[in-house]
Amino acid sequence: MLNLFESVRSHPSFNKLEIGDLLFAEYTCPVQESKTGHWAHTDYLVHVISGRKVWHTSDGSWAAEAGDTLFFRKGAAIIEQFFEVDFCLLMFFIPDGLIRSTVRECAGSLAGNRPAAETIKSATRVENDIALSAFFQSMRTYFSGREKPAEQLLRVKLKELIVSILTGRSNAGLAAYFQSVAWSEAPSVAEIMENNFRFNLSLDEYAALCHRSLSTFKREFQEHFQEPPGKWLLRKRLDYAGALLLGTGMNITEIAFESGFEDVSHFSRVFKERFHVSPSNYRQAAPVAK
Repeated sequence: MLNLFESVRSHPSFNKLEIGDLLFAEYTCPVQESKTGHWAHTDYLVHVISGRKVWHTSDGSWAAEAGDTLFFRKGAAIIEQFFEVDFCLLMFFIPDGLIRSTVRECAGSLAGNRPAAETIKSATRVENDIALSAFFQSMRTYFSGREKPAEQLLRVKLKELIVSILTGRSNAGLAAYFQSVAWSEAPSVAEIMENNFRFNLSLDEYAALCHRSLSTFKREFQEHFQEPPGKWLLRKRLDYAGALLLGTGMNITEIAFESGFEDVSHFSRVFKERFHVSPSNYRQAAPVAK
């Protein structure tokens, strides 16, 4: 899977503004495949200018076309591309550190500064109120200008985006999520893994998603799940594949891909080692769900 942040940052044709771990981009998607996968270690927001795409995450599918805005939590997704119209968007990567500092600056004016839990899924649709619409319009002006704006101004603009969501009334769930990020020191290893186990990522990439070094990630994972991450991932993916075999009409190749396996023969072999029958024979044990 592609590292979305690094892919956008390194692509020579993307119109982008960058300050350290802050990255803004305006681009027309160059992808020719109908489906592709990517992951991001930071939250990000997309505002669609033209075209249509669907993001398939661990807990839902999110379609967006011109004028729509979506917010994605750090994690992985499969992107379904349509080619009727060029897909163009604005993208804003929003690191946890900036969320924390911005929310804490606004804490005195926010009701319920420390919500008990996050209130959005892996993605959420953003309602574009007056403040957000003005923000997107101003950013398009910066992208189209010959001179790049000052770094300090770009940092202020990203804080403006966060504050607009925090203080507006249209996106209460996302505002609560920002507040929950502000009062936590790092993403939850358990939550990240439960939400992303079926995506084909390396342990290094899972560690990056959790904002840990690889050694710290492995230690905390073992403490929480009482088994090594490699063993846990294989078990979770095979269990998920078994559920798809019994509950859907997808073929074996599709199920292998959906469960985090890129090689179908490898999937079939480890599936048989776990369940003592081939995927096809396992499916025959129960009727496909109607």
